[in-house]
Amino acid sequence: MNRIAELDHRYIWHPFTQMKDWLREEPIVIISGKDSTLEDINGNIYLDANSSIWTNIHGHNNPYINDAVIKQLNKIAHSSALGLANEPASILASELVSAANPDTPSKRLEKVFFSDNGSTALEVAIKLAYEFIRRAGKTESPRFLSFQGAYHGDTIGAVSVGHIDLFHKAYSGLLFKTDTLPAPYCYRCKWNKAEPERADARKYRRCNWECIRQVHKQITEQKERGAPYSAIVYEPLIQGAAGMIPQPQHWLRQIAEIADENDILLIADEVFTGFGRTGAMFASHREDVQPDFMALAKAMTSGYMPMAATLTTKPVFNAFLGEYEEFKSFFHGHSFTANQLGSSAALASLQLLHSHECTRQRQRLISLMAEEIDGLWNLPAVGDIRREGLIAAVELVANPSTKEPFPYEQQIGLRVCKALARRGVLTRNVGDVIPVIPPYCTTDAQLRKMIAVLADAVQEVCAV
Repeated sequence: MNRIAELDHRYIWHPFTQMKDWLREEPIVIISGKDSTLEDINGNIYLDANSSIWTNIHGHNNPYINDAVIKQLNKIAHSSALGLANEPASILASELVSAANPDTPSKRLEKVFFSDNGSTALEVAIKLAYEFIRRAGKTESPRFLSFQGAYHGDTIGAVSVGHIDLFHKAYSGLLFKTDTLPAPYCYRCKWNKAEPERADARKYRRCNWECIRQVHKQITEQKERGAPYSAIVYEPLIQGAAGMIPQPQHWLRQIAEIADENDILLIADEVFTGFGRTGAMFASHREDVQPDFMALAKAMTSGYMPMAATLTTKPVFNAFLGEYEEFKSFFHGHSFTANQLGSSAALASLQLLHSHECTRQRQRLISLMAEEIDGLWNLPAVGDIRREGLIAAVELVANPSTKEPFPYEQQIGLRVCKALARRGVLTRNVGDVIPVIPPYCTTDAQLRKMIAVLADAVQEVCAV
C-alpha cells in the first residue's frame, strides 16, 4: 500500500462510508484530473461518471476556470463579507439573479445570500422562511412540509426536512418536527398505477395522479384544523439521494398550484439539479415553477470551491429591514461567505454554461444518453432505468418481475461500482441504484464507454 493510502487509513474518516469495510482495501488515491478523466497515484486513468459527486460540470483542470481563479488569487483570496463588499461576489450575485428569473416570472428572486455548501444553503432558506412567515403575521409557529425520500443536507435544519430513515432517523431527537407528503416513485407506485414509457422517463401510463390528490387532501385537512402549512421544501424533477427518482411530467407544476392556492411558500433545493444538469439552467423552470427560495451549490463553482447561495424575493428581504436598535437583521453567517476565489470560479462556470458550444454539447449528450442507457433494459437484474437530462440511473433488483430488492448485506450496488472501477469508470452507488452523471465536456466515445462498462459490470455481479 502506498504512503498516501496508509495515511488515509490511519487518519481520515470518510463520509457516508462504513469504515470497517473501507479499511479492508487499498483506496484509489486521485492525484490529478483533466476534462472527464481522473488519474490515480499508480497512473491508472478513470472516467469520472459521477462528476465528482455531482459537482464538476465542466471537467477537471478546466483552463478557463483555472485562469479566472489564478487571476483572482493574484489579487486576494478572501476577505470578510461582514462589513465589507467585494467585486466578484457582487457581480456573481447579479448574474445569479439574472439566470434565476425567467422572462415573465410569477415572482422575482432578487436577493442572494452566500454560504458554503448545499446544506447551509437550505439552512438559510429554512431560517429566512421561518422568520418571514412570523414577521408577516401569518403564524407564530410555521409548519414545514417535505416529501418522502427527501434529502436536503446534513445540518440540523436540513436534516429536519429530510425523510430518508437510513440517513436521518438516528438524529430524530435533535430535529424540529416536519410533516411528509407522498412523493412519486413511479417504479414502485403505492397505488400500482404508473407504468413508465421507455421512450420518456417522465411520462407514465395509467397514472391518475393519486399522489397529487393525497397532497391536496393533506394540505386541505391541515388548513381546516386551523394550523395550515407554511412552506414546502422540494427537489425539482428528480430526488437524488433517494435513488435518482424522477417526477412525472406536470407533477411539480401541480404541487406549485396547490401551494399557491393555500398561501404556502416554495423552497426549491436546486443543489443537485441546478446549472444545466436537467437541461434547463434550473430544474424548477422546466415546469414553469418559480419558488420563493432557491438553494444552489455543488455545480455553482463547477466543483472548484465549496460555495453556495440562497436566492429569495424582495418581500422576504424587506421583512428584515429596520432600525439598528430593532434587531431585525438576519443573524446568520459564515466565515467564507462571498469568498472571492469561489465567486470567480462560479462566474467563469456561468460564462461557460451560457456559451453556445456548452449548450450544444449538453443537448447532444442528453440525446446520446437516452439512446445508450435504454440499451440496458434486458440486462439481468435491471428493474428500472431512470433518466432526466444528463442524469441517468439503473435500479438493480433480485427479481425484475416482482421488483424484489436484493438483500442489503449483498452490497450489490457497491460491488457493481467496484467492478466499474476495475474497468476504468468511477461512480458512486445509491444503494442498488447506479447513477451515470457525466461532466458536460464528456465526449461521445467516453459516454458510450461509461454505459458499456456499466453493462459489463452489471453482468459480472448480477449474472444468474
